[in-house]
Amino acid sequence: MTTAHSKPAGPEPGKGGGSGEADGEEVLRSFGYAQELKRSLGLTDLAVYGLVMMLPIAPFTIFGAVFNESKGMVALTYLIGLVAMLFTALSYREMSRAFPVAGSVYSYAGRGINDKVGFLAGWAILLDYLLVPTLLYVMSAAALNSLMPSVPQWCWVVMFVLVNTTINLMGIDSTARLNRLFLLAELVVLALFVGFSLAAVAEGENGARFSFDPMLNPDLLTPGLIFGALSIAVLSFLGFDGISTLSEEVRDGDRRLVGRATLVALCVVAVLFVTQTWVAALLVPGRTGFAGDDATNSAFYDIAWIAGGGWLKQTTAVAAALATGVANSLVAQAATSRLLFSMARDRKLPAFLARVHPVRRTPERAILFVAAVSLALGLTFTGQISLLSQLVNFGALFSFLVLHVAVFVHFRLRHRSTRWHLHVLAPALGLAIIGTVLWNADADAKTGGLAWLAIGVLVLVFFRLTGRGANLTLED
Repeated sequence: MTTAHSKPAGPEPGKGGGSGEADGEEVLRSFGYAQELKRSLGLTDLAVYGLVMMLPIAPFTIFGAVFNESKGMVALTYLIGLVAMLFTALSYREMSRAFPVAGSVYSYAGRGINDKVGFLAGWAILLDYLLVPTLLYVMSAAALNSLMPSVPQWCWVVMFVLVNTTINLMGIDSTARLNRLFLLAELVVLALFVGFSLAAVAEGENGARFSFDPMLNPDLLTPGLIFGALSIAVLSFLGFDGISTLSEEVRDGDRRLVGRATLVALCVVAVLFVTQTWVAALLVPGRTGFAGDDATNSAFYDIAWIAGGGWLKQTTAVAAALATGVANSLVAQAATSRLLFSMARDRKLPAFLARVHPVRRTPERAILFVAAVSLALGLTFTGQISLLSQLVNFGALFSFLVLHVAVFVHFRLRHRSTRWHLHVLAPALGLAIIGTVLWNADADAKTGGLAWLAIGVLVLVFFRLTGRGANLTLED
């Protein structure tokens, strides 16, 4: 890789020297790119995007599985998940400030280490990003099919793909506005559940009483138990990294906003996760698991019935289905298209994916490509939620490992940073935690993930034989 080292040609973002957008364009040019995407997102837009991507009501769908793995200590599992993800979020923050370009971990590893490692990191997280919309469509179709069995699941998949693709093609402003509406709707449903559940606990429904057992039960706590549950619960936190794909659409080109939004979204969603799972677990006192797949999959909705009756059970089930099928899938498609755009711009993927609409300033061909892949995979893997979930986890976790290494290499080895807590300790702890979770991941997920990486290596060999490569410009 040929690497050019240069100082930014213009002033610091947002500190004079013209309009904020002009500053952002100048910073982007210092990395060798022209400003093509529309800069219109502020801190709130980015944080809301991250929250919708992580889905505040995500525990609705996997509560039973995490409950079984953690012997009822679901709230503790999510709290540990927050600690684990915080180190990764800090690494994202540091790299997003150093390299405010689209592409997420692909760009960070490519510039922090080298373009070959960057490609493999991007290739790994591409497994996550390409499969996340598919997973969400399949999950939503299964949930809605249980409510309306006469409608085939493939019909729901097709409908969700068409709706989300249309919205994303309209532009990032339309996506941002709808994100706020989606988030508000999810928070209303969540507030209803928590409110009725707390009232039910106060009245002693189902023998419930206020207790911290869902947070910590020393008699059952073991390291293996927590890491086993964490490997499932971590899926709920995946998505905060998607904020970094919007770096080139940040208003005023302020490179600090992506990192701030990442930490804000992660902490807020963790509070919501812990609160709802703690309250839900209180309504099934004395239990350490649910027997059978049906009872496990419907555990949260059955608890909602205990709290408020049939209407609350239906409300939470429909909210979860629509939130995953529309809200969450919408932002997942947006993030994936930005990753494809960034890799195609660097000639790491077919050039047609780098096409940007001249008016709406969206990567339209990348959006359509994601839609086509999601539709094909969604129709193929209908009902196979477990397999898709495991593969998504592998892609994200492997890329996180590379991200932590990139932070250490770029800041400590290359620039001799003395900020040990951010550039040595935090990435080391993040590496250890993510590595442990990945090591304990499902065997089929590791096999499938390694096969995907092997394909990536073959693509790299092809690039080398054909003389293709990207000149990634570094800014010191």
